[in-house]
Amino acid sequence: MTFDISRRTLLQGAGIGALGFALAGHAPLAASAVQASQRAVYHMTPPTAWLCDPQRPIVSGGQYQLYYLHSDVNNGPGGWDHTTTDGVSFTHHGTVMPLTDGVPVWSGCLVVDDANTAGFGAGAVIALATRPTDGVRRYQEQYLYWSTDGGFSFTMLPDPVLVNTDGRAAQTPAEIDNAEWCRDPKVHWDASRAEWVMALGRARYAGFYTSPNLRDWVWRSNFDYPTPQLGGIECPDLFEMTADDGTRHWVLGASMDAYDVGLPMTYAYWMGEWDGTRFVADDLTPQWLDWGWDWYGAVTWPMKENPETRRLAIGWMNNWKYAARDVPTDVTDGYNGQNSIVRELRLDRQPGGWYSLLSSPIAALEDHAASTLTLPDRTVNGSAVLPWAGRAYELELDVSWTDATNVGVSVGRSADGLRHTNIGKYGADVYVDRGPSDRSGYSLVPYTRAAAPIDPNARSMHLRIFVDRQSVEVFVNAGHTVLSQQVHFLDSDTGISLYTDGGSAQFTGITIREYVSSV
Repeated sequence: MTFDISRRTLLQGAGIGALGFALAGHAPLAASAVQASQRAVYHMTPPTAWLCDPQRPIVSGGQYQLYYLHSDVNNGPGGWDHTTTDGVSFTHHGTVMPLTDGVPVWSGCLVVDDANTAGFGAGAVIALATRPTDGVRRYQEQYLYWSTDGGFSFTMLPDPVLVNTDGRAAQTPAEIDNAEWCRDPKVHWDASRAEWVMALGRARYAGFYTSPNLRDWVWRSNFDYPTPQLGGIECPDLFEMTADDGTRHWVLGASMDAYDVGLPMTYAYWMGEWDGTRFVADDLTPQWLDWGWDWYGAVTWPMKENPETRRLAIGWMNNWKYAARDVPTDVTDGYNGQNSIVRELRLDRQPGGWYSLLSSPIAALEDHAASTLTLPDRTVNGSAVLPWAGRAYELELDVSWTDATNVGVSVGRSADGLRHTNIGKYGADVYVDRGPSDRSGYSLVPYTRAAAPIDPNARSMHLRIFVDRQSVEVFVNAGHTVLSQQVHFLDSDTGISLYTDGGSAQFTGITIREYVSSV
């Protein structure tokens, strides 16, 4: 018996997919003999087919072992595939958790069970993942998989370790609605209490459970947030970090859909305290780790070198408003979707007394640049085209102005200037507008302009802009603000220009780091 189940269609909005590799030579499929490859040069992409949620990596064999959802068809049923990474390059190892009797495997997490609490041996890799038992929509339940070879192969326990009791008992429409959202377990070891802690995504809250052995779970509390317009909790993320002032803080993050209230559809997070039973937020208004359209299902994990003060993060560069559709890489390379570059997170105390996560591109990425070019400073009043062209690069620069009302950079510029994606500051917004890069057959309208708040009186900004064949990621100033967007560039969209309205601006420190494929 098989089930035609995709996580999105079954669950009203989550993810299923696959992954791939960046800066690794993987030959395009036969279709690319007719059309030029659109495969990302330095972003993680799947070898074939559909990519979605990344799964939080663990360290095994001295490398980050990263897993990802994969399906043979766009937005279809699938399981987990596996890759190893240093945070920049990715090596694909194939499927480790396939469909079983037609039932897919959805998001979850992995841990290394050093103390053998689960009984599979010291150092066993344990995965907790959601599956809809028997393919029944309301029976989203949590299953345990174990590996004794460092995470290269897994065996599944036949029965769920956390049963969806709501689903078994639901009768009213409200009860059924709640039962049909019970997924994405994220687990960590609480050394101070000698137990495992699980955060679980629900329709309007996060549930917390504890266990001595990863098999037997006890519910402890729920974290309720007052604005249901933020959407359901997906891929929750509970962790502790040391801030720049030496203080320790807990963070609860989750992928949220706040489109209806004009907020991002990306990674929201709350600062607070975990007391072993409850998470208490410092402020129930969340902060956001990304303000673009495309940074969902994100995961964070401790950096090997600085696990207390730094975390790494990666997100799925897609959005459920338009994810379940063909894209140019379906035609040219036989795959759909990519993940963001890996970013480094730090926790800084802000002048107002609160704490925020700041993002930087992982430093090792610069080591993979094929060439670096520095261009002369420029004063621009109107527009100016830079004497350089390319499709996979980082553009770093500073912009300052006095009277100009709109300042920015156009990337992916066509020779006639009609096609481009604009990154700039206007009023109280820092924005990325991919509207002029819209592409017939793959339109992203009306989801074109993404904006984040910025001081309207600001008269300078530092930008790091990462452009790949099908994406743009923008890091603003010290990393308080990031905007991540997929963009369907044409082969000829290779130019860069600078622009201003209402006055002049100075563009300084213009540096371009180019990335090339190893194919």
